Amino acid sequence: MLKRLGLSPKHSWGQNFLSDDGVLERIAEEAMLRPGEACVELGPGLGHLTRYLLATGAKVTAVERDRDMVKALTLQKLEGLTLVEGNAAETDFAKVAGADQVVVVGNLPYHLSSPILFEVLDQAAHVTRAVFTLQKEVVDRLAVEAGSRESGVLTVMLSLRFRVECAFEVPAHFFHPPPKVDSAVLKLTRLPQPRAEVKDEARFRKVVKAGFAQRRKTLSNSLKSDKALCSDWAPVLAQAGIDGQRRAETLSVEEFAAIERALG
Repeated sequence: MLKRLGLSPKHSWGQNFLSDDGVLERIAEEAMLRPGEACVELGPGLGHLTRYLLATGAKVTAVERDRDMVKALTLQKLEGLTLVEGNAAETDFAKVAGADQVVVVGNLPYHLSSPILFEVLDQAAHVTRAVFTLQKEVVDRLAVEAGSRESGVLTVMLSLRFRVECAFEVPAHFFHPPPKVDSAVLKLTRLPQPRAEVKDEARFRKVVKAGFAQRRKTLSNSLKSDKALCSDWAPVLAQAGIDGQRRAETLSVEEFAAIERALG
């Protein structure tokens, strides 16, 4: 298809095309789309996954910023597809889909993984599910339980609002051109209620970011990185029942939430 269109993958854009029918079908299955359900696909590229998403009967809106890919998708005239030219990392999912609740799917360039995951967090009230193909190492870190050594900022933040799972792995040879690392499919399913009570979700995120700001330091010292958040953490941690000598990666979502609530 690329040859026919006179195109080649843009390395600087992180383009690695996934065209294996079996893998694409599994990704679409993980999205669990129902007929008529709103789905936003980020970075559809040549439309390989798009066709499987459309086959579910879902209302698919594809967001693509590469004008060459927009042209390729337009030429295919995929029935039922709404194509939007724009940046996936700056997309209002509900707005582009014209629906309050959406499912977000995409085979994401590795360098856009974090920005898009933060967008999902910012728009969690409108995202029922998300299925992304990401670097395997990233998925492994996100899917661990908060409180384990591999956990990080996004591990904790995503766990507050979503069930986070590694659906399956995708070896590099399934892509064109093959990346240097293997990939995996991340599945996010929004929880009926947040995993823990927080008074202010934006403040909760600041607490988590401050806690992980200096991973090698104790929680008491790392939290001081955000001076605007609190001037004296000792009584806050005491009220939350958290030992300040611990490190951030040992804390569960519930324990980070307890710190946020203790801020008053």
